[in-house]
Amino acid sequence: MGNLDHSTSIMDLPDDCLLHVFNSFEGLQNRDRESFGLTCRRWLQIQNIGRKSLHIHSSFTLLRFQAKTDDDPSFELLRKLLKRFRCLNSLCLSSSTELEDSYLTQLEFLGSPLKTLKLDCCFKITDKGLSFVAAQCASLTRVGLSHSKITDVGLETLAKSCRSLQVVNLSYCAVTDIGIGSLMKECRQLRHVMITYCKGITGTGFRGCSATLSIIEADSCMLEPEGISEIVSGGGLEYLDVSSLSWCRLGDGLGGIGSGFASRLRVLNLRMCHLATNESIIAIAKHCPALQEWSLARCRGISLSGWKAIALHCHKLEVLHVSHCRGFRDDGLQAIREGCKQLSILYMLRCSHVSSLALELFKLHRQKVQIKEEDSLCKLPRH
Repeated sequence: MGNLDHSTSIMDLPDDCLLHVFNSFEGLQNRDRESFGLTCRRWLQIQNIGRKSLHIHSSFTLLRFQAKTDDDPSFELLRKLLKRFRCLNSLCLSSSTELEDSYLTQLEFLGSPLKTLKLDCCFKITDKGLSFVAAQCASLTRVGLSHSKITDVGLETLAKSCRSLQVVNLSYCAVTDIGIGSLMKECRQLRHVMITYCKGITGTGFRGCSATLSIIEADSCMLEPEGISEIVSGGGLEYLDVSSLSWCRLGDGLGGIGSGFASRLRVLNLRMCHLATNESIIAIAKHCPALQEWSLARCRGISLSGWKAIALHCHKLEVLHVSHCRGFRDDGLQAIREGCKQLSILYMLRCSHVSSLALELFKLHRQKVQIKEEDSLCKLPRH
């Protein structure tokens, strides 16, 4: 019998087999992983397929200013990168201030569904660019659009196409309750929405929000009492930041948080809500039994009855912020000392009406509680 050549080369192995080899290098340093593709063209192809995330950031801005021709090198850069890495799950173009709507047409080169797209601080992106995203990236679950020029029109287009959205950052955008309403209607898997400094939002757009919505960051918005009630109406909220509500146009309005729909709320940031009253604080303390961290820093209108309600009803409270609270006095500190049995940290900076004696008594009776002279922010839970 003649000799048969049973030799097998790398070209005979399927992509999924070689991809398994490449993925086994995840524990190595980035330099070693990058060297993988230098072996041969086939290994380079596998490396390109195996890449799941791409972070370009401000490269486009730098290229635009360095260009010496009429051609747009940054447009070509994006085209080449997306044609090379066709299996991306995540694409970050944040802080590319020269990124224009037309660049986003290049998303068509992606061969696999993109899950995460970050366009934060891309100042030139408008509704037109968002329509390109909606057309090419229907499987998006996370999108960052802060500081862009999008409006309700673009947000509605995105919501209708990308119904699997879970995390949306709209901070500093010119969107209103109309756009938020479209998002709540179309995207029933939403978990985290950021609308910081969206001055056109009163909160009413959250009407009918899904129970999956667990995190809302609404710092410095123009929220109204009805809007605050709608924000918690889904019943699944665990983290709520409505700090800096000094602009609230119709009185306190915070009582809606204590209406009974926020029973799962664990972190509540009311920092600088100058219009907060004892009535709303009492309602929240009674009807938010799961609270673990509560910031009332720089809230001016809370007095003894409010502090007593927190001490009496907040049995799971671990972290309390009272820095710069004018109404936090010796009797308020005594109430917290006698209640809040799970308290572990008390942020207390510049509470000028608390005496040294009251503070020492607190330390004596609650030795496990750390008193920090800081004006700290609430911690955002990780996904």
